[in-house]
Amino acid sequence: MADLLIELVSEEIPASMQNMAARYFATAVRTAFHDLGLWTNDASIEGLCGPRHLAVYASGIAVTQPDRVIEKRGPRVDAPEAAIAGFVASAGVARESLIEENTPKGRFFFARNHVTGADTQSLLGDMVTSILTEFPWPKSQRWGSGSFRWVRPLHRINILFDGQTLAGSFDLGGGEKLAFGKTSCGHYFESPDDISLDGVSSLADFKQRLALAHVIIDQSDRHAAIIDGAKSLAASVGCTLDEAQLGGYIQDIAGLVESPTALLGQIEERFMRLPPELLQATIATHQKYITLQDLSGKFSPYFIVVSNRQSDPKRDQVIMAGNQRVLRARLADAEFFWQQDQKQRLDSYVALLKAVTFHEGLGDLHAKALRLEKLATMLAPYIDGCDTKHAGRAGFLAKADLVTGMVGEFPELQGIIGGYYALHDDEADSVATAIATHYRPQGPADDVPETPTAKAVALADKIDTLVGFFGIGAKPTGSKDPFALRRAALGVIRIILDGELSLPLATLLQKAAENYQFDAVDEDLLPFIHDRLRVYLRDQNMRHDVVVAALADASGDDVCRMANEARSLAGFLADGEGAGLMAGWRRVSSMLSAEEKKAKTTFSATTDPALFNDIEKRLHKAIIAVPDNGVDFSVQLTALGQLRSPIDAFFDGIVVNDDDPAIRLNRLGLLAAIREKMLMVADFSKIEG
Repeated sequence: MADLLIELVSEEIPASMQNMAARYFATAVRTAFHDLGLWTNDASIEGLCGPRHLAVYASGIAVTQPDRVIEKRGPRVDAPEAAIAGFVASAGVARESLIEENTPKGRFFFARNHVTGADTQSLLGDMVTSILTEFPWPKSQRWGSGSFRWVRPLHRINILFDGQTLAGSFDLGGGEKLAFGKTSCGHYFESPDDISLDGVSSLADFKQRLALAHVIIDQSDRHAAIIDGAKSLAASVGCTLDEAQLGGYIQDIAGLVESPTALLGQIEERFMRLPPELLQATIATHQKYITLQDLSGKFSPYFIVVSNRQSDPKRDQVIMAGNQRVLRARLADAEFFWQQDQKQRLDSYVALLKAVTFHEGLGDLHAKALRLEKLATMLAPYIDGCDTKHAGRAGFLAKADLVTGMVGEFPELQGIIGGYYALHDDEADSVATAIATHYRPQGPADDVPETPTAKAVALADKIDTLVGFFGIGAKPTGSKDPFALRRAALGVIRIILDGELSLPLATLLQKAAENYQFDAVDEDLLPFIHDRLRVYLRDQNMRHDVVVAALADASGDDVCRMANEARSLAGFLADGEGAGLMAGWRRVSSMLSAEEKKAKTTFSATTDPALFNDIEKRLHKAIIAVPDNGVDFSVQLTALGQLRSPIDAFFDGIVVNDDDPAIRLNRLGLLAAIREKMLMVADFSKIEG
């Protein structure tokens, strides 16, 4: 067993690509070792990446390949001699070494070659060359006269196996070669000298050597160093980190530094009058600084810059002064747009939406604003507490901020800025909140709108988008969904379920189609929403077969009812009565299937009560007690639960295939009645054993 270290030193790798590179590099090396038969049960591997270093460290690798036998089947033993000679030549064996063996298809010749395993060290050069050549960088470049492409110019390739430096080089093309070595490098400024990797004995040893040169190569270690330093500084001014929010961009910050040092800065008082979302976007998203909150949870005037230098009081002051100047300019721009935009009312921007195309074939954003006004107004009566007038007004204004200077500069604030401008114009609070949150939810982790008016506008926006794109044939295909229609459908489902809204979805889709002046709703849209509901319920840890059984009726349009019925069915089947009933269902469906196959007909649920005995009467009474559709689903399930005992008694005390044909047919009709009643409630045939 031996350890392998491969380290690549290049110019700065973009922060967004570092984690992907580390994962891929480790996976590629592990796969190569598997294919070569060198991966052992004790083997492990870890990928590491920093701004200039990409490495893998593998332990427990076999030092030689195991010997193996390669078997190749040839022609039949009675094949023409020419065919046998051709096989001998291709297999590289002597004619007399061929082995004859019987197979299900006859007697064949076999050639067996015994291959001695190669030393691992002799295989590494080709393995590394193949991995580097095929590395899937999202963007790559050439440099010098070479033809090799890498994310940034590659300067060093260090390979050590079993403590020895690998001999050889990597061909960069154009006559340029990069020799394999054992010398890394430290921090640009703090420790610019080379680092010898000679004698590296473990992953910890490798990390330690780079750390002494102020390079933290482990991503998780850099994350921890940044967060620990930031927490300490925040506490010194009575603030805390919002770690959930920081999680969205900590990877970017960690990808910019090799030796992180947290420095404290302060926002000028005049800028604290700007909305916290705007401050967050400017400071965190654009500048990659860490924002803080005070102990009451409010946005703090303090922020943290992560420097790529060791702490030095004088130098830290210079670094912070430079960052303060940059931030001041950024915030001054934001302040300018904030003030300029509010010189006119938000509703005055709606007319400007005529110049912005929503999508080719779907008109402009002004037309969309008018459609949202109509659809939100129609939705309002179905949502408790939703004011029809406010819903329509919010729908009309929802997209107005897209043509403001602020959203032009900070597109991630669309909707949010519109909400602030609406408040400035003395629009109702519910209107402003609806504008600010109508894009939600934008992903699985995003919250749904909370207020009734916001729910109406968010639903209107997503339904309008779905109907529009389906109407022009721009539907998701396979894994491709360029207009995020799956996300829009999931958003509709989540809003409906969160608010427990009973909506006539088919009617709303039709209204949206009329707003577009389409002849009808695309026939694939409602099934598409049903499919998203199935996915959503499965993601909530509901059994897939239960979801399929509960949502078998493809014509339903009450999403809330469908989801509730699926949950009720899941609970029913997990209960003793439900589990027992399923055992009875399988006996019923199995017997009917067998008898219908023999009779080549489907038995109808018709019976003659005059032919019943007491056991059959009890079962028949329980069957007719199950109410038809239209009543509460849980009531139907409770009634189905009462079938368990009579079904068990029927199979224990009745012989279905009676000698009297009339009685036999009557009993099969009774079983068909059970099947009919149960399938009326849910498709129990989809429930797995």
